[in-house]
Amino acid sequence: MRIQQGTDAVSASRKHLVFAYYVTGHGFGHATRVAEVVRHLILAGHDVHVVTGAPDFVFTSDIQSPRLFIRKVLLDCGAVQADALTVDRLASLEKYSETAVKPRTTILEKETEWLNSIKADLVVSDVVPVACRAAADAGIRSVCVTNFSWDFIYAEYVMAAGYHHRSIVWQIAEDYSHCEFLIRLPGYCPMPAFRDVIDVPLVVRKLYKSRKEVRKELGIADDVKVVILNFGGQPSGWKLKEECLPSGWLCLVCGASDSQDLPPNFKKLAKNAYTPDIIAASDCMLGKIGYGTVSEALAFKCPFVFVRRDYFNEEPFLRNMLEHYQSGVEMIRRDLLTGHWKPYLERAMTLKPCYEGGINGGEVAAHILQETAFGKNYASDKLSGARRLRDAIVLGYQLQRSHGRDIAIPDWYATAENQLGHSSSPPSLVDDESSIFSSHNEHFEILHGDVQGLPDTVAFLKTLSELDEKHTTRERKAAASLFNLEEEIIVTRAPGRLDVMGGIADYSGSLVLQMPIREACHVALQRVHPSKHRLWKHAQARQNARGDKPTAVLQIVSFGSELSNRGPTFDMDLSDFMDGEKPISYEKARKFFAQDPSQKWAAYIAGAIVVLMNELGIRFEDSISMLVSSAVPEGKGVSSSASVEVASMHAIAVAHGLNISPRDLSLLCQKVENHIVGAPCGVMDQMASACGEANKLLAMICQPAEIVGLVEIPNHIRVWGIDSGIKHSVGGADYGSVRIGTFMGRKMIKSRASDILAETLPNGVNHDEVESDDIELMHKEASLDYLCNLSPHRYEALYAKNMPEYIVGEAFLEKFADHNDPVTVIDEKRTYAVRAPTIHPIYENFRVKTFKALLTSATSADQLSALGELLYQCHYSYSACGLGSDGTDRLVQLVQDLQHSATSIVEGGTLCGAKITGGGSGGTVCVIGRNCLKSNQQIFEIQQRYKRATGYLPYIFEGSSPGACKFGYLKIRRRAPSNHC
Repeated sequence: MRIQQGTDAVSASRKHLVFAYYVTGHGFGHATRVAEVVRHLILAGHDVHVVTGAPDFVFTSDIQSPRLFIRKVLLDCGAVQADALTVDRLASLEKYSETAVKPRTTILEKETEWLNSIKADLVVSDVVPVACRAAADAGIRSVCVTNFSWDFIYAEYVMAAGYHHRSIVWQIAEDYSHCEFLIRLPGYCPMPAFRDVIDVPLVVRKLYKSRKEVRKELGIADDVKVVILNFGGQPSGWKLKEECLPSGWLCLVCGASDSQDLPPNFKKLAKNAYTPDIIAASDCMLGKIGYGTVSEALAFKCPFVFVRRDYFNEEPFLRNMLEHYQSGVEMIRRDLLTGHWKPYLERAMTLKPCYEGGINGGEVAAHILQETAFGKNYASDKLSGARRLRDAIVLGYQLQRSHGRDIAIPDWYATAENQLGHSSSPPSLVDDESSIFSSHNEHFEILHGDVQGLPDTVAFLKTLSELDEKHTTRERKAAASLFNLEEEIIVTRAPGRLDVMGGIADYSGSLVLQMPIREACHVALQRVHPSKHRLWKHAQARQNARGDKPTAVLQIVSFGSELSNRGPTFDMDLSDFMDGEKPISYEKARKFFAQDPSQKWAAYIAGAIVVLMNELGIRFEDSISMLVSSAVPEGKGVSSSASVEVASMHAIAVAHGLNISPRDLSLLCQKVENHIVGAPCGVMDQMASACGEANKLLAMICQPAEIVGLVEIPNHIRVWGIDSGIKHSVGGADYGSVRIGTFMGRKMIKSRASDILAETLPNGVNHDEVESDDIELMHKEASLDYLCNLSPHRYEALYAKNMPEYIVGEAFLEKFADHNDPVTVIDEKRTYAVRAPTIHPIYENFRVKTFKALLTSATSADQLSALGELLYQCHYSYSACGLGSDGTDRLVQLVQDLQHSATSIVEGGTLCGAKITGGGSGGTVCVIGRNCLKSNQQIFEIQQRYKRATGYLPYIFEGSSPGACKFGYLKIRRRAPSNHC
């Protein structure tokens, strides 16, 4: 339900009420908006007890009343920030655990007692989870007022933390379930733990002084341009320089330390300065996105130059609101820290902010809270009690996945997903393929290559042809200036892959079987002489400031990045990849990309340049423009990163005349992911994306990357992928710790083999009873290069009994010195599973070989059931390693339920097996079955059952497409207009 903007002021109370208002410990923004709601409650004659960790002046500067009571208690911590722009995800979870989880019992007892002692009529939370539970325990109604909730924010952090603190999301969702309803503020995130919602206007603090009065008090002339630097009180570590500002500008600094020296064109604001008045008196604001800064920028029509924070999922929603109302300019972090502000401030002065919506949300929210405390019921009865709790838990579970699409999503957000090709169902086939083909042929002349009838490639060419049209989205605007369409453009395509068998055994040297999927990444690339390169304004300003002749620049646009909190553009001088006369090291490159997490995605693309410079000695003297558009869904375990790497590397190689074999291309792309991105993956993903062929399984022995053939999928067998909705990342803690455990196991086996040899051959003399073949075998195992070269029976006979289930990193290093894995580092304090990660690749290699042999054997009644059994065994082996997940386990169980149903048995079986894929811990499940209509129906039934159980409709991967090297490349340019008489 929605309250109209024209609501009357909060009426004087019919009786005196007592409100307990809990404020999260995350930043001043929550406290300032709470102060505005509290002000209206107090004006209506009520007492308000504010429970907060924020300084008193945030409330008392605007409210001087004996009805305001401030109680200094911190019951949650928000997101822990190392500085104004850097969120520490694991530290945030650990801090929340220390603050709200471990002392939970004590907190609930104390808060329940306190709420009863003040005789609270209503508990209000912004947006402290435990406050809702404490209210329920005290028998008091509770309401939340917010634009985001901590289950949504922490869901991403949990994925980065592996198994640590995973229960936090569920606990927060359960706490919120006790809240009666949500008063939702504009710019809201998905908040599925709340099912009853009332939308209100922006909550904005009132102005007390005019622009003229503020400037007079601060001694600022009317003709001076003023920017307010507002980063939440944390800019003290930055070096502010006079040349940061254009001539005639003054910067007002919020939160500067007393000891900080500022240039003459910078001015410190008092700690308790009333920022709404100052924002309204400024010409623009420079800061990070938060509810307080965005709402006040919109309300006072102050252009906002913003810098992204990493790992805070609130930002995309507020950023979209800023840009929708023509109020935002994004500054990249590198330019903020180097003082390259001028082009952004000048751009801000050209904006015409146009927000005309309501700004009386504090008054409206206070009215709703008052009426609720009087007894009015805003919640839906049908969603009360056990139903609401169940929904909160199920939807809390949903948050362990990528972006939601079902509940409480703004229309613009769902629309953006569909426009960018990220809908929750598989892309439909083109209805009139011939018209689309003729359409792209009208615009481009294909100088080399063939689209091979691929609808996604045709659609990508159509997108390129429309780049010079008027666009409103930032990424489309940026892409419009990338290319000269009259000059040659290289287009490459690389698909994702479905891991049918092999998975994490790749880094242990296993045979793997991988199928390239239909979804793919496209890259368009153009080489440009630096003197002819059309640069973005801030890049042009950087070159002009140096006064040098034009130098080579890399400019990248990534479509779809705005659906997460990534910047859609990236640019840099290619000279930054040089360290004197040599290319920069991989370590320096990794740090370079990691310095701004909102642009870290560029490492997958630009990292190819660093690798080519280091491995092949290539030097890049021309500028490079690249457009990257991927339909391979992220976080689903189908190698979205590999498809981007392969398509990018291939495009760069082709454009520079490099003749790189498919195998070598894959190995170079693996170096990008291992050394530049920092993810410890094997090479099977890149090999499948580069070397695969449509409707065939690429068979490869990962030692390191030897293709042994392409395996036809028999016509009577079909393979699907079903997405669990749970986000997967090979850079996550679980994947890395399992890999470390595997390499620890290999080191222990080698050590044990050496000990057995020493016992068998004292002083080099062979015992008569020991066969020479056995000795040779022991020598091989003492120098074991890949764990998969050890057969299961040898492991069980000689090494199983000595393999520990777990070991602490410090104990392992003390005994074995190193695990000999170049891409992972052992944490001395961490306990690693060893036995299960060691067993898995040894048996998985055997399973994959058996699977391959079965596929190529004669068709029989037992063939499909045996193939399915191998998938199931692999799945449960993943789980033993700690790489399972609730969602993937549920999908595998649904396959089993249908496989063993009476109907399937009568019909001779349809679906016959399923397994988690790739790096595990979520992602996609591979399913195998008969190629028949009934199997398709069962896949659809699984999709619907999963949605009923979790609320999430799984994406179905079906179909295949050629790998990057089989596709080749296109060389295109705009077709010259026809001259008709």
